[in-house]
Amino acid sequence: MNIQPDSFLPIELVFNPNWWHKTAGISFDEAFYFDAETRTRNDIVMRRVLYEKYGALGLGEADPQPRPIIGSMHVAGGFVIPALLGAPIRFEADAAPQPEPVHWTTEQIEAFEIPDWRNLWPMKQLIADMDALEAQYGYVIGDLNTDGLLNAAYHFYGQDLFADFYHAPDRVRRFLGLVGELIGEVAAYIKSRTGSYSIAVNRMAGRVAPTPFLHANCSVQMISPKSYREMQLPVEQYLAEKLQPFGIHHCGDNLHRVAAEYAKLPLAYVEAGWGSDIARVREALPNVFLNLRLSPIRMLQCTPQEIAQDTENLLRVAAPLEKVGLCCINLDHGTPDANLFAMFEVIERYRRRGG
Repeated sequence: MNIQPDSFLPIELVFNPNWWHKTAGISFDEAFYFDAETRTRNDIVMRRVLYEKYGALGLGEADPQPRPIIGSMHVAGGFVIPALLGAPIRFEADAAPQPEPVHWTTEQIEAFEIPDWRNLWPMKQLIADMDALEAQYGYVIGDLNTDGLLNAAYHFYGQDLFADFYHAPDRVRRFLGLVGELIGEVAAYIKSRTGSYSIAVNRMAGRVAPTPFLHANCSVQMISPKSYREMQLPVEQYLAEKLQPFGIHHCGDNLHRVAAEYAKLPLAYVEAGWGSDIARVREALPNVFLNLRLSPIRMLQCTPQEIAQDTENLLRVAAPLEKVGLCCINLDHGTPDANLFAMFEVIERYRRRGG
């Protein structure tokens, strides 16, 4: 896997929907995701606003033109997999879509089979949109966040999921395996239509080549490495065979605890959540592209000097820096621009000296 040639130490900033709502008047209701005209209009606005505010950081475009986009490339958050499994999705003007819990009975979990997802909302509508865009433009770009095993399973299994790691492990393994197959099928289809899997998980996926699939392991921080190894790793090994290059989104602060287990995968990319011990992560994953995540809370609350030190601390222990990027995801409205530029100044210094 190679970094795009225009950027050593690539940076990505992803702003929270509340930032976009208050800064640019964008509403994240259903139309943002499902109305092609609204998607196109908002995409133009978002690229222009990023350029006007942060063009010096390499973000945005001075004169953005309409493009055939199926999923926004400027916000994070996934709801497609829970929606396909029947979870109601709550849309709000200033927030990411939120799948609501549907607590299945044991009998429903045991009877679960992969649905005919091409003919279910929301994929049925999005596939029709892709067809229309491709007919008009000749191609489609953007992609859809396909979530992760534990994230999706918890919406339906509820708090008994983790207890059943011990009380009914075979039931959990079967359920996770089927959810993994669904994720794999949907992700492979999206890649076949748009050329990318996971820019909607993290924009950094678009900055490395070939673009990786990112499996969202937000909830892995809640389980032990032993539980991960026994319950989830086999499914990720299946996904990694199907979806290459394979990457992991780990936004928790304990990546170092599970990095040795992740090393059992043919892993090309991993996101290191803020608070993880990067030196230990790099020791366990010496050849993997590390996307280092800064804290959006600290970006909001700290001084530029503190943010510069945060950035410095990450870069100091993450070598080889040819396999490193930095990001800050879900930046809130009110985040001081000075903090973003402080991060950028540290990165520019490392770029000038080549690491």
